Amino acid sequence: MSALWKISVRRRTAWSSAVCAVVMLAGCRVGPDYVQPEAAVPAAWNSRLVSGLTAEPTDSELLASWWTTLSDPVLSDLIDQAVAGNLDLATARSRVRQARAQRAVAKGGLLPGFDAGASATSSRTGRRNGLDSSGQAYSSDLSAGWDLDIFGGTRRSIEASTADLEASEENLRDVLISLLAETALNYVDVRTYQARIAAAEASLKTQEETYQLVLWRLEGGLDDELAAQQAKYNLENTRSQLPGLRTGLREAMNRLAVLLGKTPGSLDAGLDKPEPVPVPPQEIAVGVPADAVRRRPDVRQAERNLAAETARVGVATADLYPRLRLNGSIGIETLSFREPASSRTWTASGGPSLSWAIFDPTVRPSIQVRSAVQEQALIQYEAAVLTSLEEVENALVAYVEEQQRRENLREAAKAAQTAAELAQYEYQAGLTDFSDVLDAERSLLSFQDQLQQSDGAVTSNVIRLYQALGGGWTSMATVPVAAETAEQL
Repeated sequence: MSALWKISVRRRTAWSSAVCAVVMLAGCRVGPDYVQPEAAVPAAWNSRLVSGLTAEPTDSELLASWWTTLSDPVLSDLIDQAVAGNLDLATARSRVRQARAQRAVAKGGLLPGFDAGASATSSRTGRRNGLDSSGQAYSSDLSAGWDLDIFGGTRRSIEASTADLEASEENLRDVLISLLAETALNYVDVRTYQARIAAAEASLKTQEETYQLVLWRLEGGLDDELAAQQAKYNLENTRSQLPGLRTGLREAMNRLAVLLGKTPGSLDAGLDKPEPVPVPPQEIAVGVPADAVRRRPDVRQAERNLAAETARVGVATADLYPRLRLNGSIGIETLSFREPASSRTWTASGGPSLSWAIFDPTVRPSIQVRSAVQEQALIQYEAAVLTSLEEVENALVAYVEEQQRRENLREAAKAAQTAAELAQYEYQAGLTDFSDVLDAERSLLSFQDQLQQSDGAVTSNVIRLYQALGGGWTSMATVPVAAETAEQL
């Protein structure tokens, strides 16, 4: 079978030159190679490790599920619901999928692209004698193009997208850590408000009894109207605090519901029964600063962002160099598909093409832009390291000092309870006036309320400490870490 071939091929010397260039320059990547910076961190924490804190290495499994150390099954159940339903976490997961797809787009730049097309035309020509002629023509072709990544611009782009993917995964872990901490903190708020309400209601009951006693003494001529009014405003003042506490309780429940991806009010029935504030563990191993920096996803995310911006400097630098593209196509033209193969026209063409934006005035400024962004990413990484150390130090000192404050408040509340009982006894015996009873009851309510808040603050500071140490993400298996981080492109 014979066919008419129209072949347009460039000179063999051009092909040979292109092949030699590919062989000689394959593997070359322009731009800076990324070197992970070393974080300058102290060897030990500045805060005093007392009140159960130790510098022992942290237990990875325990830190991964730190909320279990609070021994509260309700909290553990809420944590599971939050991981399953939180909308911020769902958004972070979606960003990981987006970054993974973007990386696939970048990798596609290393492969040749193919394109197929077909066309059909119809023509009709009129003549003076009234006769006309008509005809059809058909054609189809298959073309291919391949950008040879001689100077590594495409591979740098893949490096950047790989680092972006890893940064998005670290962001997902950071969102998860914040979610776990916020869920636990709001749960502690719920239990703290319930304890404060219980203490206020107990004081209210005592003050109602005192007010009734004053009224009886007033009727018997043993007291005056001043004492009755003092007892009444003390009673009403305590009663006026309850609406604010109940409002705070409902707000904490509503925040907790939203964190779980539920409508406000949906958790009220399950949390209405008062329970004590979770008690933190007696000992907490915090390790050393370097451990926390390595573990924290926000620091790891900043480091991956730096790697991505370093690779993008190389992407911009590649525009300084020529680009070689191999093109080829094959096609067929015919007046009818019923024609024999010998009457069809076959076409084929191929060859390299070279482009070079050497005179583009935007190339070098673009490199300067990417270099400045890389510098900013390095600064942000260093800032993330300092912020992580600051958060741990603050959590350590807050935990230690709040425990001391709680002990002081516990002693103050105990003394206030005794003083209130003595004042009540002496008032009934006529040994003192009502102002002593009034002062004692006010002090007792104040110290009890502060003590309940301090109990919640101690547990909250433990939660913030676990959060600052980067605990919580390793056990949840939210997404696999990018498996191709270190692949050779």
